[in-house]
Amino acid sequence: MENHVSIIGIIVENLDSADKLNELLHEYGNYIIGRMGLPYPKKELNVISVVLDAPTDVINKLAGKIGMLDGISSKVVCSDK
Repeated sequence: MENHVSIIGIIVENLDSADKLNELLHEYGNYIIGRMGLPYPKKELNVISVVLDAPTDVINKLAGKIGMLDGISSKVVCSDK
């Protein structure tokens, strides 16, 4: 299966779910090119971007698992290449 470069944008509003999110990202670590997290205390949330090089099904599976975490939302943008 062909790999695609993608970005998963994540907003963490419930810090109690952060450990579960980090476990998921660790589980998929071999596909992660880079990750950047920015705390935003003014709004009491964190913004994370994760860049992946992975097959589409892996990207969708990770994004789906992230989306099921309480107080965490995510969106995916994929390249055609």
